Amino acid sequence: MPAEPTGSVTTMDERSEQIDPNRASASLQVFWNDRLMSYDFGPEHPMNPVRVDLTMALARGLGVLDAPGVSIEEFEAADDALLKLVHDPAYIDAVRREELDVARGLGLADNPVFPGMHDASALVAGASVAAAQAVWSGAATHAANIAGGLHHAMHGAASGFCVYNDPAIAIAWLLEQGARKVAYVDVDVHHGDGVQAAFYDDPRVLTISLHESPRTLFPGTGLPQETGVDGTSVNVALPPGTGDRLWLRAFDAVVPPLLRRFAPEILLTQHGCDSHDLDPLAHLTLSVDGQRAAYAALHRLAHETAGGRWILTGGGGYELVHVVPRAWTHLLAEASGRPIAPETPTPRAWRAYVRERTGRNAPERMTDGADTEVRTWASGYDPANPVDRAVLATRRAVFPEHGLDPLL
Repeated sequence: MPAEPTGSVTTMDERSEQIDPNRASASLQVFWNDRLMSYDFGPEHPMNPVRVDLTMALARGLGVLDAPGVSIEEFEAADDALLKLVHDPAYIDAVRREELDVARGLGLADNPVFPGMHDASALVAGASVAAAQAVWSGAATHAANIAGGLHHAMHGAASGFCVYNDPAIAIAWLLEQGARKVAYVDVDVHHGDGVQAAFYDDPRVLTISLHESPRTLFPGTGLPQETGVDGTSVNVALPPGTGDRLWLRAFDAVVPPLLRRFAPEILLTQHGCDSHDLDPLAHLTLSVDGQRAAYAALHRLAHETAGGRWILTGGGGYELVHVVPRAWTHLLAEASGRPIAPETPTPRAWRAYVRERTGRNAPERMTDGADTEVRTWASGYDPANPVDRAVLATRRAVFPEHGLDPLL
């Protein structure tokens, strides 16, 4: 495990509360319909839709969805005109026909073809576009699609459990409406390669991805040297074993200074929680508490840098009972302006529902009991620490393009 640098200590939650007193006044629209669970590759696939069902049940049980300013909204599936903002028409046709097409990623183990694949995938994309419409129009300050975040889908191919790239489609829609600057921050353990690829040559979109090193994890991309035009593709490739405090240190060193300098009109974030220590597909060691701290930091930055305009999606996350429901319930609670205290018990009725749905015992509290104190980058660079070396590689690759000193 990488050693912790010495220096000043604070917490992400403390900094959020100190800097952003306006978070509680924001409205949140959650785009949800049970039909989103039709995005289902089958019972043996890691991406089981039970994870979003349990999330929504937990959020309801804790009163998150009934809080003032929070509403559940309906939406339409994305039509072909929206899908074509990012995807090749021939690929869309192949998905609609549900044909096995290895060249287009359809029928591989990661992306098995399933009945209704096009409709289910277009529904996910439609929810994210609806979230973008709500924020762009001013109908809501914040908007969420926890079933979204399918960030690996490419222009002409499915990839990594992702058929249509809903975050990229939502960003492309915003650009069509006249948005001049959109920032995308991806905290999934896997590189947000599909979103990066969609906007690699577009200086209007800043993409930042914090992920496990491509040397040890799919999709094998996301090195610091992938910088796009004007340094607007930013990649923090973290070593396996990175936990809460060092992950949060890396976030602190890269995300806030770049968002402040870029000054986006809208912030869109992808919240894959497969960075958790219990996730079966990856090798970072975050806790639910560390993920909760990241959500608070992103909420603060949405208000500080984007006028509060924040679109949030789910993403990866394959520990279906202990991680995803708690992490994304914390996310929705944070976006509502009423974060849940970590020590809060999970509702007894929810635990019974988990048992009924999965046969497993549910966690009893909303915390892993982890310490999320972070030694900020201002405490000084430690060349012996592999996380610090990864961070400095990213800062050296892109900070000069933004007029920032990578060493400060």
